[in-house]
Amino acid sequence: MFSPLAFPDGAIFYDLITYVPPPSHLALYPFDLFREPLAVIAIADGQELENVAFSKRQSANGYAPTMAGRNIRTLYQELEDLRDAYPKVLTHHVLIFDHKPPGENAIPLPEGIKAIPPLEHSKRTTMKTVMCDISSLLLAEMNTLAKSFEAMTSIDSPGQAPSRPGLQSTASWTSDDANPTGRRNSQFAVSTMTRSSSSSGTADRSQVRMSMPPFKSLPFSSSSSTPSARPSTPVRSGLSNPPTTFEDISANGTSLGALSPEQKNGLHLDGAEENIRSANQDKVAVQGFGPGGLNEKWRNKGKGRATIIVGSLYLQAGRWIDALKELIEGATVAKSINDHLWHGKALELIFISLLMLAWAGHEFQVPTVCLSPNEKTSSGLSKAQDAEEADPTQPKHLRNFQVILPDLLERIVGLYSRISGEQLPPFPLSETIIRFSNTLTALHLCGGRLGRESLEIMIYGKYPSKILNTSPRLTITPSRGYINNFLFKAFPSSTPELLTTMDRSIILSGIAAILGIMGYHRKKALVVRELISVLIGGLIEARTRGAAEVGIHPAAGLVALNAINGHGKGAGALDLNEGDIEQGIDAFLGLLCKTYGVVGFENTRSGSGASSSISDLDENVISRINSQSATRFFGFPNVKLNIIRACINLSEALPDFHGVLKFSSDLLRTAGSGVAPGPRRENAAPMISRDEQIRLVTNISKTSSLSQRMGLGHLSAEYWDEFLIRGITLDPLPMTRPPIPHSKNILPGVTTARTSQDVNPFIYNPFLRTVDNSAVAQTLVADEAATFRIVIQNPFDIDLEIDSIKLYTEGADFDSSVISTVIGPYRTQILKIQGTPRSAGSLKITGAVIRVLGCRERRFPIFSQPWAPDQELKVKGIGLGTLEQNQILPPPGPPLKPDSIDLSVIEAQPIVLIKSTSLPQSSIMILEGERQTFSVTLHNASATPTDLLLFSFQDSTQGALQTALANRDATPAELHEYEWLLAKRQALRLHKIDDSKRYIAPGSTATFDFEILGKPGLTSGTIQIDYAHLGMPQSEIKNQFFTRQICLDLTVTVNASVELSRVDILPIQANVPKPIWDRVGSGRTKEFVASNDHCLLLMDLRNVWPSDMQVCLKVGKDITIEEHILPGNTNRVVIPVPAIYIEEPHAYIPALNPARQRQFVVSSSKITPAMERGNREAFWYREKMLEKISGTWKTLSGPSRQGTIQLRGIRLTPRMIEAIKIDEVGIDISVENPQSEQAQDLENDVFVDEFVQVKVQITNRTNQPVYPTVRIMPSLRNRPVIVALDFTRKFAWNGTLQQTLPLLNAKSSTELRIGATALCRGEFEISASVEETQLWKMPADSSKSESNGHGQTEDEEQETIRQRERADTQTMMDAVLGARERRIWHSRRPCIVAVRDRPESDEE
Repeated sequence: MFSPLAFPDGAIFYDLITYVPPPSHLALYPFDLFREPLAVIAIADGQELENVAFSKRQSANGYAPTMAGRNIRTLYQELEDLRDAYPKVLTHHVLIFDHKPPGENAIPLPEGIKAIPPLEHSKRTTMKTVMCDISSLLLAEMNTLAKSFEAMTSIDSPGQAPSRPGLQSTASWTSDDANPTGRRNSQFAVSTMTRSSSSSGTADRSQVRMSMPPFKSLPFSSSSSTPSARPSTPVRSGLSNPPTTFEDISANGTSLGALSPEQKNGLHLDGAEENIRSANQDKVAVQGFGPGGLNEKWRNKGKGRATIIVGSLYLQAGRWIDALKELIEGATVAKSINDHLWHGKALELIFISLLMLAWAGHEFQVPTVCLSPNEKTSSGLSKAQDAEEADPTQPKHLRNFQVILPDLLERIVGLYSRISGEQLPPFPLSETIIRFSNTLTALHLCGGRLGRESLEIMIYGKYPSKILNTSPRLTITPSRGYINNFLFKAFPSSTPELLTTMDRSIILSGIAAILGIMGYHRKKALVVRELISVLIGGLIEARTRGAAEVGIHPAAGLVALNAINGHGKGAGALDLNEGDIEQGIDAFLGLLCKTYGVVGFENTRSGSGASSSISDLDENVISRINSQSATRFFGFPNVKLNIIRACINLSEALPDFHGVLKFSSDLLRTAGSGVAPGPRRENAAPMISRDEQIRLVTNISKTSSLSQRMGLGHLSAEYWDEFLIRGITLDPLPMTRPPIPHSKNILPGVTTARTSQDVNPFIYNPFLRTVDNSAVAQTLVADEAATFRIVIQNPFDIDLEIDSIKLYTEGADFDSSVISTVIGPYRTQILKIQGTPRSAGSLKITGAVIRVLGCRERRFPIFSQPWAPDQELKVKGIGLGTLEQNQILPPPGPPLKPDSIDLSVIEAQPIVLIKSTSLPQSSIMILEGERQTFSVTLHNASATPTDLLLFSFQDSTQGALQTALANRDATPAELHEYEWLLAKRQALRLHKIDDSKRYIAPGSTATFDFEILGKPGLTSGTIQIDYAHLGMPQSEIKNQFFTRQICLDLTVTVNASVELSRVDILPIQANVPKPIWDRVGSGRTKEFVASNDHCLLLMDLRNVWPSDMQVCLKVGKDITIEEHILPGNTNRVVIPVPAIYIEEPHAYIPALNPARQRQFVVSSSKITPAMERGNREAFWYREKMLEKISGTWKTLSGPSRQGTIQLRGIRLTPRMIEAIKIDEVGIDISVENPQSEQAQDLENDVFVDEFVQVKVQITNRTNQPVYPTVRIMPSLRNRPVIVALDFTRKFAWNGTLQQTLPLLNAKSSTELRIGATALCRGEFEISASVEETQLWKMPADSSKSESNGHGQTEDEEQETIRQRERADTQTMMDAVLGARERRIWHSRRPCIVAVRDRPESDEE
């Protein structure tokens, strides 16, 4: 009857289900023939066939030599159990997957067990061939099923009568209570069960097919995860018809017509009741006898319904043409007798048959029974013509079918909804409307054209990926508005008795799915919101019922129910499988929340499928914050909160731990502000009350702890504030610990300079510079702990309990300590956490890994700057499309940028401490000029050796000197003095040691000696020790190195010793007295010492210290004088000092600081050139004199002390300079008597009227030639100036007293002689002066000719070039010292001539 050979193009579509259909669905059989399963397929794993024993009952399975054989017997026994449990199923099979029978001694498989080999061995036997074998058996059994329906005299419609009080309305198809051994599959029928192949049959099939009252439900399969029976359909009231025939009137006053179909057919009757029913069925009605009577109508109704059922079987078997014939006949009969339900059923099945034929590519003609009276007229023809004009390429049969499709579906729904004696229950009616709406939606998505694409959507459900937006599609038939109105006819009534919770949920889910496909997201959200309300009520009822059945109070909590039901995720309360919650509930509730604009954790671009490590990246966090900010401005806040509360209630009712955690955190996230508040600026308070916040956080913590105890450690909530960390900073290291960076280039030179004795303070010392705090603050040392400050915000009104906090770093290895804390409500709190780098390299702190109580441990970036999104005042779009666009686009307002801390980790460095010092309490008392030595002991307290030790010194006098050096008004002489005090009079210095001793082994000590000098103003000093571990030669350092510093602060008290109170220099007109030479111990006599070679230095020395002092002054190497000074006394010391000659007394004053050294320095003070010359002259004569003079002191009583006298307090006046200087041109005057061979010095005895010669010797001590003009000036001695020059009658001379001499070369001398005669007795003074006739300049031609004519060495040539490059030096000199002028020199000692009369003896 159902042989596939009659229609080879047919197909069978299997709907594989893993659950037992609920009784409310089984009650619709045979009106909906697909409600009851027709085949049971059990599956087994062939991999375990030879390894694991499926059952321990050996006796029940019989003997088998191998494990596989015993397991196959076990599977066969289980198959027999399935046949007993589900007798009404047409065929039962066991499929063993991945089982390849061995080639030899193959185990024969019993009937009903089929093996499917692995994919690589699937050659002859495949999954397709196995399903074909199952289909052939199924078609054979359907033949018997069809015959049984044809033999039935009457077939009831679903939902005819209400339930009888006291009887159960549920039915079971798993076993036949009337005949428990009865089976439908004839090939496995037992001997006690016989079945006739005739059309009438020997047994009433209605007794076999109708549902019986339930006993304990057997599992659908042997799997332990199979859910138990679902709740039954509630009792239905009303919507029933009174009995109209004798069959509807029960015998003995019992009204069977008042029962529902499942109750009437599934009622467990005893023998008497069965006889009454048989009698009623065989009884002939007396009224309406003959054609057109009631009996004829009853028979036609039964025949027509049987024809429709047979047509439905043909449709399921793939014989669509035969089904179309049967259904047309049945529809015609049902229409003729006004059987509206079955008429609509026949039209629905015809519609499905036409769809299948169109999908298979067969041409057909739309039956006339499908056409409404209006479509048979010209209006139907006009619609067909319009469709042909719109798409001429569409086949005619599809076009005709497309034209009548909307009206046909509406007619079917109208027939189902017609109020009559029989009325379809709400569930199948709504389900049919949803199926029809799905068909119309597929037609609408394909532009209103019925073709291959739309048929694929209708048959397979393959919807296009592009979802419709809100733009209208008015030109497409059927329109979205029409489909929407048609779909909402399926919306269930609010009366709870008409539909079970499960049926109501199925209807609402179907409506929501189609609304989503059509782009009605907000309508879909409304339906989903209703669905959640239905599910919550059903879940609470099921939870209460399940708790009561096992003796647990309904409020016992989630754990008790799950522990009893054996489910790990809270799926037991609703009879869901383990995977249902993960695969369905999350996406379902998430879609609802997304539609309403709930601020969830998942980012729209990354999605919820992203791993936790990827979702915590900075770019993903920023994208998530921007998306959440856009979502906050979408929708109504109160509606969002209500939606999330409903989701929480649903998750608690399931119970679904993951849902409770997720939506509780989403509620806190949505209620929060989502901003990073600044100080007293943004309002970050949440929108919900404090009590609700406490309830949510408590719920999260409890649910999380329950999950941990049940072994569900992966379940946790997502923290609701992305701005948890508002800053991370590094605490400053201890003063002796921070590593200070230095460049590689400074190391060799600094090491050489700092280890020498004479340290020039003006050489750049990088170790004394101000430490760059920013660089030091970013450097860590390996294996040394550092302290960080973490700023955490809590904008909610509840305490935030944090289980663990640790730093998250990138780069070098880093160990962070883990701390826990509690953050108070609505505050920002600072925490301290320690971390230790383990290796050298770059280190970057990008955030912290934090686990809040009940939440997932995740990484939080650092957002230190305040941030708040800007809301657009002008709304430019509405709907979900605008929300998705706003989530992708960057938000308005300031950009969000996470912060990070870049650190550098260096190798392990030593830690050196000052262990001891020889100074008590690091303090010392010292006298001015005294030097003392003390020692300092250093201890290396680490396991790293110290191979670099550099010492630097600072004292209280350096600050004042540096300030004076910075004074722009200071003269060059003053600056030179300040620099000399810095360079030559250092208060602290290191005793010279060997470089090999600059090493401290781990755990050992080293002692170093230092020297301190007493200086005025010295009150404190600091010894700075820079140390490091290089671990390599200095030449191998690549970029930079780091040192640490320790400092020893000293307290110094400097007392006065010997003060220089007054200084004066006196010229000597005569020879130095011999007693002075005897006192200074030189032993010189007046014969060897000329008076013009020395001057007298007078110094008043005062002893300030309360002890006797012995002062020793030295001038050069030969002159030494000692003086004993009592305490408080002042002694004057007179000491001869050699006169000083300076080649260039007007040279510029040099600078000791290399940074100030210039080739030519212009004075910064505005003074005259004469004053500038005087200052320079005083400077150079003072420096020259101080080079020759030194003084020391020592105490004669009390503690032995000694030191030096500070003589730099001497200042030279112009008079003192004249006394000590030697002129550039020397003038020596003498008188020679021709009669005497020896010249007389100083005093010459000359006789009256005798001729003598006055000799003037001129010596040029400079390096340049001089044009001299000599003037000889005789005068009377010991007379006033006016009288002294009146000597013309008393002294006569030969020639002129003023003569111009030729050019006097450098370093040479010349003489001038004139004759003179004294005319009277007396004493005369003869002095002379030399004046430059003209300035000497080096001729350019002569220098050039000399260079060309005479060979010059390379050095001389370089000197000539250098002088030429400085051609404008003289110009600069003239600007400071004034233009060069002709100089004049006077004789320092006049020649005294004593004239007397010659003795008479001589005259004679």
